[in-house]
Amino acid sequence: MRGPRFDSKLSDDAAQLNASIDFDVRLLPFDAEGSKAHARMLAAQGILSAADAEAIARGLDQVVDEWRRGELKLDAQLEDVHMNVEHRLTELVGDAGARLHTARSRNDQVATDLRLYARAQAGELGRQIAGLQKALVTQARAHVDTLMPGYTHLQRAQPVRLAHHLLAYVEMLARDRGRLADAARRMNESPLGSGALAATTFAIDREATAKALGFARPTANSLDAVGDRDFAVELVSACALVLAHLSRMGEELVLWASQEFGFARLPEAYCSGSSIMPQKVNPDIPELVRAKVARVIGDLTTLLVVLKGLPLAYNKDLQETQEPLYDAVETAILCTRTMAGLIAGTTFDTERMARAVGQGHLLATEVADWLVTRGVPFRQAHAAAGALVRMASGRGVELGELSLADLRATAPDVTWDESLFAVLDAARAVDRRDVIGGPARTQVLKAIEAAEKELE
Repeated sequence: MRGPRFDSKLSDDAAQLNASIDFDVRLLPFDAEGSKAHARMLAAQGILSAADAEAIARGLDQVVDEWRRGELKLDAQLEDVHMNVEHRLTELVGDAGARLHTARSRNDQVATDLRLYARAQAGELGRQIAGLQKALVTQARAHVDTLMPGYTHLQRAQPVRLAHHLLAYVEMLARDRGRLADAARRMNESPLGSGALAATTFAIDREATAKALGFARPTANSLDAVGDRDFAVELVSACALVLAHLSRMGEELVLWASQEFGFARLPEAYCSGSSIMPQKVNPDIPELVRAKVARVIGDLTTLLVVLKGLPLAYNKDLQETQEPLYDAVETAILCTRTMAGLIAGTTFDTERMARAVGQGHLLATEVADWLVTRGVPFRQAHAAAGALVRMASGRGVELGELSLADLRATAPDVTWDESLFAVLDAARAVDRRDVIGGPARTQVLKAIEAAEKELE
């Protein structure tokens, strides 16, 4: 802001670089909320008249209403949303609007608005994540009895339930919600009243404004309060991890929707065609989600690099922390909401999954475990099972198609019998893994019920 201290105006290029109205307009409703709390506190402390405070509150409500209707004309010459709001307020209520900035600086005003925005967005992202979790749990409930290959190194490993696979993402997203809630708790302190850097000589009540704005308490140090953007870093960091999880989910959907896998059919509302190949149904949405994490990681890097060398207290560099914050949280919210619709509309080819379970010797570990129960040391059991896999692969058959004579020829020191073939059943193999966190039917049902209860 430039006042009578300056003889000349900013150059056009400097004014363009300095202005933030194109992006900080998002803060307008939060700015009005903070300003109403500030005005009413000033009136309660006898610093403003009650009439002025109520005029300010009414005027701010009108400013927000004009903005929401698209009628408020924002002036880039006023630099930012805060001065635009104050300018319009003063047009509406006269001198009362000009008194609003008593005992306040733009530094603590911006810091307060940003925390209000970040807190609201953390809550909204948490709600969108819960919506995605619900979509995953609904699909898991429908596919408790669908078997599929579990993978390591993208190679078929052991059979699991599709429900168990989907619930893995529910767990990831639960941690994401926890991180968001933790970040929201830590950011829930009010900088209002910290002034430019050294508070104010007016007898303000910071506890009152903190309470009015839903903060747990005022910040403890005025220097830290106006220069702190840790809350933005924490929130954007949480967003980056959300996007990393969504990217993994998107990757699997792209794979599963391919003809090579054929495990899933994505809803057409989330796919596109080709400009030249009429047969194509391209998984553009999960591909885009898969890529968005790069953007949000870039936002996090920007925040950290801006902050890493700043002296106390406020520096104009901090303006550059706003755009990455907005971009990260809005990208995360959009991607999460989109993935919830995509998951809800996806159908799974259960027969294709079942056939995949039957190919690739996924039950080799069952052979090793069966041998261990007969006293064979695990390493020897592992070697014997591996030899059987080699024999079966050479013949182009699965383990269950070998004969007892084949088994005995491979490992003559083992007492082989027909009971081995009973364990070479995928459904039984999965259900024998009946431990907490395992893929057995009983455990999966417990996990679904726990998730449904938590998400109610």
